[in-house]
Amino acid sequence: MTALLVLPGDGVGPEVTRAALRVLDALGLSIELDHDLVGGAAFDAEGTPLPARVLDKARRADAILFGAVGGPKWDDVPYPLRPEAAIIGLRKQLDLFANLRPARVFDTLADVSPLRPELVRGLDLMIVREATGGVYFGEPRGIEHLADGTERGFNTEAYTTVEIERVAQVAFDLATHRAGRVASVDKANVMESGMLWRRTAQALRDRDYPAIALDHMYADNCAMQLVRDPLRFDVILTSNLFGDILSDLAAACTGSLGLLPSATLGPIGPDGRRAALYEPIHGSAPDIAGRGIANPVAQILSLAMLLRWSLDRPDMADRIDCACEAALARCRTADIATPALPTVGTGAMADAVIAAL
Repeated sequence: MTALLVLPGDGVGPEVTRAALRVLDALGLSIELDHDLVGGAAFDAEGTPLPARVLDKARRADAILFGAVGGPKWDDVPYPLRPEAAIIGLRKQLDLFANLRPARVFDTLADVSPLRPELVRGLDLMIVREATGGVYFGEPRGIEHLADGTERGFNTEAYTTVEIERVAQVAFDLATHRAGRVASVDKANVMESGMLWRRTAQALRDRDYPAIALDHMYADNCAMQLVRDPLRFDVILTSNLFGDILSDLAAACTGSLGLLPSATLGPIGPDGRRAALYEPIHGSAPDIAGRGIANPVAQILSLAMLLRWSLDRPDMADRIDCACEAALARCRTADIATPALPTVGTGAMADAVIAAL
């Protein structure tokens, strides 16, 4: 039986995860669920954001459905024990190197975007972010005391050819089944790691993917183009840091972080299996936690990605995608409210998606 590890986490994480699991139950699939603590909830209970027990379960699971972690409650916790260390640790320990962040605008939501509807109507892009390298993991890193009594903080941006090639391969493979265009984003004008990124992506394309149209863009220009002309993009390939920033900008183009899912994939093993974690990109939103108003659509769409990428059920994933679009045509949560439709809470939005199934 398929084994799914459920890690709701903190803030609105448990609320939106419950909503997604109700949708999963409505599909009638035979899946074994194992729930556990992670992030701040795990730190409060066990003194660590990622207990060894949870990491062991994650290694054995067919997939992980992750909620969100963090919040001001843990601002004074030492960095290695902060809730966010859980997601960083899972990515590193499971080698979850390819973060897929789709930004899609349903027709019914074109008016929600802060951009003009004609700029975003039909938007369907995929950001492929390298997730286990770059400045978030590079060494040396730290804060040191200087002789004059001040301090110096430092982090290292570093990539190897292998790290770049494997995530670029994911992006090119995706583009092969989409519009066939990849924008590789770097800062090759000021960073040696960006020079290697650009050179490696181009060499891989020339060798193995000659049919893919590859453009190279500086990260600042990509940010500008995402606002000026987002429809020009199909697949965006970029590093850990730039992907973190650009994916939130792309999310803003859609109108709400509460609409966008993500998948983070590991390498395919000899047995054909790959570790994978699925989560909404909106974070824990502690300001609205416990009020029953969080938008569950991003987590429900993360479940759809789980079905597509880990359980080989694209049919079920398509059903969820269509059901979410239908539900959003009938009602909205507070983050995307409109006077023309009822404003509902987390549970009622899940009800609408289930009804549309």
